[in-house]
Amino acid sequence: MIFHAISKFLTAPLKCLLVLLTGFVLFPGLASGQAELEPWGNIAGIRKQGQLFSFESSVRVVSTDRQHVSSTAKEKQQPHYKRINEDEQEVTTNIGDLFITENVKDEGSGKIGLTINVNAHADTVLQGVYLCITLPDQFLSGELRYKGGDKGEYDHFVKAANHEFDDNADEITFVSQAGELNLKTAERSLIMVRTDSSSAAKKLLLFVPVNLGGMKKGEVAEKQFRIKISGDIDKSAVNLTLNTHRQGRAFDGLGGNFRLQNPVTDPQVIDYCLKNLRVAWGRVEMPWRFWQPDIGADAQTLADSAKLNPAVKNAIAMARRLDSLRIPIILSAWFSPQWAVEGKLNFQPVNGVWGNQLNEDNMQAIYKSIADYISFLKDRYGVQVKLFSFNESDLGINVRLTPEQHAAFIKGCGAYFAARGLQTKMLLGDNSDANSYAFIYPALNDPGARQYIGAISFHSWRGWETPTLQKWADAASELGVPLIVGEGSIDADAWRYPDIFQEQTYALKEINLYTRLLAICQPESILQWQLTADYSPLIGGGIFGNNEPLRPGQRFWNLKQLSITPKGLFAMPLSGIHKDISCAALGDNAQNRYTVHLVNNGAKRKVILSGLPDGVKKLDIYVTNKNDYMKHSSVKVKDGTVSFKLQDESFTTLISE
Repeated sequence: MIFHAISKFLTAPLKCLLVLLTGFVLFPGLASGQAELEPWGNIAGIRKQGQLFSFESSVRVVSTDRQHVSSTAKEKQQPHYKRINEDEQEVTTNIGDLFITENVKDEGSGKIGLTINVNAHADTVLQGVYLCITLPDQFLSGELRYKGGDKGEYDHFVKAANHEFDDNADEITFVSQAGELNLKTAERSLIMVRTDSSSAAKKLLLFVPVNLGGMKKGEVAEKQFRIKISGDIDKSAVNLTLNTHRQGRAFDGLGGNFRLQNPVTDPQVIDYCLKNLRVAWGRVEMPWRFWQPDIGADAQTLADSAKLNPAVKNAIAMARRLDSLRIPIILSAWFSPQWAVEGKLNFQPVNGVWGNQLNEDNMQAIYKSIADYISFLKDRYGVQVKLFSFNESDLGINVRLTPEQHAAFIKGCGAYFAARGLQTKMLLGDNSDANSYAFIYPALNDPGARQYIGAISFHSWRGWETPTLQKWADAASELGVPLIVGEGSIDADAWRYPDIFQEQTYALKEINLYTRLLAICQPESILQWQLTADYSPLIGGGIFGNNEPLRPGQRFWNLKQLSITPKGLFAMPLSGIHKDISCAALGDNAQNRYTVHLVNNGAKRKVILSGLPDGVKKLDIYVTNKNDYMKHSSVKVKDGTVSFKLQDESFTTLISE
């Protein structure tokens, strides 16, 4: 049944491959556990019947004076993640000379086993190494009790907050209106509870030492824990109402990045994605460093003499392929030639600073070099570049600009393009994440620059708070240009631990973010990073050392499901949103076509959707989760209302006929 539902979306050769792999592809035996383990080692909570009971664990290394604390955290270490089997995951990382292994095993019924192993690779002077658990806010008003401890006053429930608790015990339980969290140690241990008031929001913290004091080189400390959660599962029905009277910006569809980095494994992924996804936008690299390495060389003459660098040839071929499919192209430059920047080229950060600033003395030559490349694509191959940018110039990956320099470049290069008769516009921002929104404001407020801006862009690696994302939506509205998510995904360090790409946790978080971006930012496109072997949405094919046959993973099917959104539908509001459900609605009243995307981050529940126009009589439903890949069904609409079941931990799309 599942194969029949998804086969119509695949090309014939891929259907044959899928038939051979059906048992393995559709029932991969992955990500069925309950622990929500982050690839840097922190546990984000435990799921039960799909509902996440959240908390956050970390391993903390405390100095002897207690003034310096280092913790496992995102983008702070260089961890490695792997799934050992269906129920067991492991992260290895290090904090200084302490090498840490965290093994997490699902034991059913909301219970997990956690083993932390610390191996000293040098003599260390420390106060201690701790497992720390940060509890959700509701536990601040809850209660706690110890078991097997020395202090009788803590063997019955007492208020948890605004007091310090220490006891040698083998178990502690926290209770709140939302549920319970229980931690057991394999042996009696010091268990400490602290209320942290160092930030604006108080936090309740649980500490259990893995090792107290310093460690000698070669010394190993290990501790085992069991963590159990319990509480009511929220399966309440959700009533959503579509407001078709308000139409926002149009969504062209899913896009992709096609920066070539892996000549052996890139082609197969690119072929697969372009054959099996509707790609609405494409972003390719301008290998500027190889296009014109010498300021005195005439790039066009070099190109005409067939002396193009292979990197340039391949990038041009990629742009030509996208253009042949009528996919609009964003051209972005990463590394510059030496002559175009100040100082020696920085390929890695120097004293914490990334990239190089442009050489102000060579600005006209810079404009000409970029324009020559765009003209070469247009005149030789008929490829029209829609937008140009420096990649993440707010951070310096790899050209670094100040906000004012960014505005000046848009104004100067945009005017040069126009004087050359090029239709290419400038891409405002193309920022490393949404947090650095102030970077775009000088250009946004400069009338001389505004006329050359064709769109605004940011990358979705960080800055997911609604007020932050709204600033980008507001900027696009103010300028009256499209907003584009130039790089879409959720973890800029995930290439270090690529096994995470196969996990349902990553797939669900990624499509959850995209759904929120659709609803809040109303982008013209979200460009996946990447539709190549880098961050591949496919599994196998020699990518990341996996030599199994190439096949689509859950992330691919999420992208596929998003890509079937009809082109050009406009953002529309939805009311009645549940805290565990992310929703985005799109529609076109003139065509009487509507699409609703829903990501359920919780338990299975009923959804009642109302507000559909009279002309909508039926909705096609597609569901992707760890077991089903775009499983298709349909439901009839009566009096503008439809009801259906929303599966737990799933991505669901409804499309009107």
